[in-house]
Amino acid sequence: MASLTIRKLDETVKAYLRLRSAGNGRSVEEEVRVILGELIQGRPELSGAPISPSSAEAPAEAAPTINASGERNVTLIIGGGIAAFKSLELIRRLKERHIDVRCVLTRAAQQFVTPLSASALSHERVYTDLFDPGSEFDAGHIRLARECDLIIVAPATADLMAKMAHGHADDLASAILLAANRPILLAPAMNPLMWNNAATRRNVMQLRRDGIHMIGPNAGEMAESNEAGVGRMSEAIEIAAAVADILRPPQPRPLAGKRVLITAGPTHEAIDPVRYIANRSSGKQGFAIAAAAQAAGADVTLVSGPVDLRDPAGVTVIRVESARDMLHRVEAALPADIAIFAAAVADWRVANEGEQKMKKTSAGMPPLQLVENPDILATISKLKEKRPPLVIGFAAETEHLIDNAKAKIARKGCDWIVANDVSPATGVMGGDRNTVHLLTHDGEEINVDSWPVMTKEQVAAELVAKIAKTVEKSS
Repeated sequence: MASLTIRKLDETVKAYLRLRSAGNGRSVEEEVRVILGELIQGRPELSGAPISPSSAEAPAEAAPTINASGERNVTLIIGGGIAAFKSLELIRRLKERHIDVRCVLTRAAQQFVTPLSASALSHERVYTDLFDPGSEFDAGHIRLARECDLIIVAPATADLMAKMAHGHADDLASAILLAANRPILLAPAMNPLMWNNAATRRNVMQLRRDGIHMIGPNAGEMAESNEAGVGRMSEAIEIAAAVADILRPPQPRPLAGKRVLITAGPTHEAIDPVRYIANRSSGKQGFAIAAAAQAAGADVTLVSGPVDLRDPAGVTVIRVESARDMLHRVEAALPADIAIFAAAVADWRVANEGEQKMKKTSAGMPPLQLVENPDILATISKLKEKRPPLVIGFAAETEHLIDNAKAKIARKGCDWIVANDVSPATGVMGGDRNTVHLLTHDGEEINVDSWPVMTKEQVAAELVAKIAKTVEKSS
């Protein structure tokens, strides 16, 4: 017989067949053939004999979206754009994280990557057609929309996003997205002019209001000659990390309901329209603390100097240039329950900023008169009103680390100091690892808790955990 037609099945049996076929990447028709083959092979006495209804075994309990190996499942919709080639790398990155991937290719996507390539990497059947009888025998687009933990669209073209924003469903990809009851993550990719087009901006705003997750696009060179700007699809490793974050089980939120104010990065103090005084701070530690506090449930405001870092998800980021700008923005962000001053604020600025670029002359270097910048940590620590209950400063030192940090906590009036050695040999400034010492008050005494070398994300998580314990004790 060339095909199977099955009617009048019990709903429980139908549910079992759909879940089993989805887990094995087959259509229900293919799955029934496999089941029949297994039944006959396992029971030789039935070979060639009719099977009575009474001999059928009861269907198994419906399986969850986590498969038998404990892996999570995602449906990856690959849109039609030159960035589609990155989707093949994304499949590999997801598989590295033990995430099963079922791929859907739009008609346009097949001009850039083939179903065979996606299937070879995902080890699953690839779906391309809304009217494919092999998959739509059991409403395959509904299974692809529901029997997964997350739907990823990468690349998400302007056309696909427009369809989503306006509820169109004229092909398999858009039908899946309209029928979805799972989280959706978009990785937009398009020409910068398309990304900045008013229609695209309206669609993006609507999708964000609808609760759609987005990552990117990034800035850079386009595929087209002499084209650059914001529109590049995020790299596969970035998207895979975002997927892992979304799929991560809900974490405790010990700082829920708390307002946390954080500063990060350097400040730039202008000398003239071209030159400025600055330092080597990358802002990585402050940004990591902001992300950790947000993950702990806090309402986080991050005031950052000039850095080349992506805004942490869910965090209100305010960009500033100078120390005076930062102080103004910090004061405007009060009140807060916790304030963490991780920024490396320039201690001095020039007294009179040049209106024009200073030129070299035969008289030599023009004199620069320096004046002291406002001390943001001390200003907030000594407030009589609106002082946060917990104020934490950072001490970046190159010598006598603990002694200088103890002097700073006393002089500034803050509650805690996070001290770290930023000597060039440590690689802390601009690097990804840090070694810190946490100084806290115990009456008149100052306790020093020295931590081992950790990534800046680990330092952030440890600091936020200690903050949470302190907040819990005081509440």
